[in-house]
Amino acid sequence: MNFELLFADHPDTPVRYALTGAKGGFSRTLLAQTRLMPRLLPAILCDLDVPGLKALCLELGYPENQLVECQSAEDVTSAPKDAVLLVANVALLDPQRYDILVEATGNPAVGHRAGERAIKAGRHVAMVSKEVDSVTGIALSRLAAEHGVVYTTADGDQPANLIGWVTWARILGLDIVAAGKSSEYDLVFDPETNTITQLDQTIPAPDMAGLLRLGDDLHATLSARRKALNGLKTSATADYCEMAVVATNTGLVPDVELLHYPIARVAELADIYALREDGGLVNQTGVIDVFNVLRLPEEASFAGGVFVVVRTHDAPTWELLAQKGHVVSRNGRYACLYLPYHFMGVETPISLLNAVLHKRASGTDRPTLCAVLGGRATADIPAGTVLSMGGHHHDVTGVQAVLLKATEVPDDVAPLYLAAHATTARDIKAGELLRLGDLSNPDADLAAAWNKGRQAR
Repeated sequence: MNFELLFADHPDTPVRYALTGAKGGFSRTLLAQTRLMPRLLPAILCDLDVPGLKALCLELGYPENQLVECQSAEDVTSAPKDAVLLVANVALLDPQRYDILVEATGNPAVGHRAGERAIKAGRHVAMVSKEVDSVTGIALSRLAAEHGVVYTTADGDQPANLIGWVTWARILGLDIVAAGKSSEYDLVFDPETNTITQLDQTIPAPDMAGLLRLGDDLHATLSARRKALNGLKTSATADYCEMAVVATNTGLVPDVELLHYPIARVAELADIYALREDGGLVNQTGVIDVFNVLRLPEEASFAGGVFVVVRTHDAPTWELLAQKGHVVSRNGRYACLYLPYHFMGVETPISLLNAVLHKRASGTDRPTLCAVLGGRATADIPAGTVLSMGGHHHDVTGVQAVLLKATEVPDDVAPLYLAAHATTARDIKAGELLRLGDLSNPDADLAAAWNKGRQAR
């Protein structure tokens, strides 16, 4: 898409954004990209670490005289209009200074309230915090529609990328069997050392050398690959959360609550995500899932990309495409179409400009509750326990994230990130699904928004 085309009807219109969680990794990529786009402007940046935020902005080349630290509403009001304001409190995000809020705190309660305030003030919202979206995204989307503004996922983040890819496939009339993304970190097998490296961890995996091809028994191979990893962790709470966001925006549902997470090479995806009746993993059509990339050191990464597996509808067409290198199953009945990337904030400006200038969201404008990001206790949890949230993937202590079909869960199931930071009201046994009644003090605003979204049609 040509940059000028985005501004075709608004040649002199700058787009100004507010950004929360502004010192985080995603935010850095957006702030860096913004430096290349003269009509996209950071107006007000919020982070608890204001000195660190200022240092980041200076590192990225923002002029020091343009950066103004504000401790009060009066400071914000009196600051020059062309300044980039740095604040520690989301309450200081003055909607008069921005067109769209980019919410990236990852904090469910704080992020929800920031988004709600922006929408009620007539401002658009790009939701990067999947933790917020998984609890209150439906309610915030409905609220945005009432106020005539856009609530959107953010291009460059995996949920928006997958939602867009699913939409593209549907527009083309393709029959989607499965859709999903790769997990965050590849499994890189080195046949010279018989080791697997995942990020900064390397383990011996001599059995993997004989498992690089699927063979005739796909299920046996996938099981053996899993065993060869010797317990190496291959799933993340963040994956489940992102797939919950995709579900509400596409109507796709999980096949199993822990997702399949096959250890797969990219060329195998059309075979692996075939229906079980054709030898694959999938029990039904229209499912979402996550896979772990298995590759050799010299092979390109899937880079956190996204895919759809579709039925092939005309054998000669797909035979031709297979000859051109596209991924088609061995039986010719399925094809995998994929985008091997997600560029984080480098790509997010497309969402911001489309929302502000063209009133277009990256996802649907009517998300519905198709899947619930819930949690099961991994051990007995005594009454009075605070369910802390932390770590890189925002895990909830003592709880395994699960993705459940909305039609198959009780009405009182607790969404995982409503439970985060709440205190348990009773003893919870290992394996039990968290219920709303298990929480003695969930955030009231989050709970109200969850109930509103759950009841939306």
